[in-house]
Amino acid sequence: MQHFLLSATARTLSLKAVFRMTEERAYSTFCELRWPETEGEAVCPRCGCTEAYHISTRRKFKCVACHHQFSVTSGTIFASRKMSFGDLLAAIVIFVNGAKGIAALQLSRDLDCQYKTAFVLTHKLREAMAQEQADRELNGIVEIDGGYFGGYVKPENNKADRKDRRLSFNRSGKRQCVVIMRERGGKSLPFIVRNESDAVPYVRDHVGTLATIHADEGTGWDALHAGWDTHRVNHSVRFMDKGVCTNQAESFFSRLRRMEVGTHHHIAGPYLFAYAGEASWREDNRRVDNGSQAMMVASAAMEAKVSRTWKGYWQRSG
Repeated sequence: MQHFLLSATARTLSLKAVFRMTEERAYSTFCELRWPETEGEAVCPRCGCTEAYHISTRRKFKCVACHHQFSVTSGTIFASRKMSFGDLLAAIVIFVNGAKGIAALQLSRDLDCQYKTAFVLTHKLREAMAQEQADRELNGIVEIDGGYFGGYVKPENNKADRKDRRLSFNRSGKRQCVVIMRERGGKSLPFIVRNESDAVPYVRDHVGTLATIHADEGTGWDALHAGWDTHRVNHSVRFMDKGVCTNQAESFFSRLRRMEVGTHHHIAGPYLFAYAGEASWREDNRRVDNGSQAMMVASAAMEAKVSRTWKGYWQRSG
């Protein structure tokens, strides 16, 4: 049977088609994504009035009711953008086409923009993608697992000077645990904790009380038995035991590890949650064609508010 990604069904939007678009057509696409209820006709973000003057020379609108001037990206995560709408749309298509993510350096070369621009843009897209995960509740059979990232300690040159890096006091203190909760046949939700055992409060907030939990033999999951119907599988013996497994959770970590090793090379630190959220979104939508994926990301970006984290990032960090 042919893999979905190899089929023609998976390819519904090409980069070639985006670059053939006129700037006006790309602009109209963003208007339709921002105001789908009015088929792209401007709606004032301040008072909600549906009547506005079109200032065509500046691609801005002026509300008839409150006289507020706004653009299609005002109040969104793309507010104050300098890239053309065609380049923004192309960036989104390139971003979703990367099965293991897309490096900011590669995106900067593809779009002929600064690395700083590509870095902030990709993180804004990740932030927009994560909006739908905020209040998610998982039910049915939920697989839970944790994986550790970051905190690498380089071994000493001489064997006699090397320390056992498996011991906590020989680590750098920067290691973090990504915990994934994945509903079979449904959605997933990642979060970051210091140790796997710290994850139980997050599970309590986002997993329904009638759900059935599958986890491995890690002692951090022992507390789950008190609140849910919990089944465990001992991976040192077998990967599946009478239908109990964490294969879907392992699939998420496989993608995240490939993103780390093959694309981004370093995804730990304060941005680990953003990359984990991206991997979760890609796993949830792995059977969705790339055209629909691009529109999903673009719609999420137009619905997301101005980013407190990424607005003016390089002015603060530079």
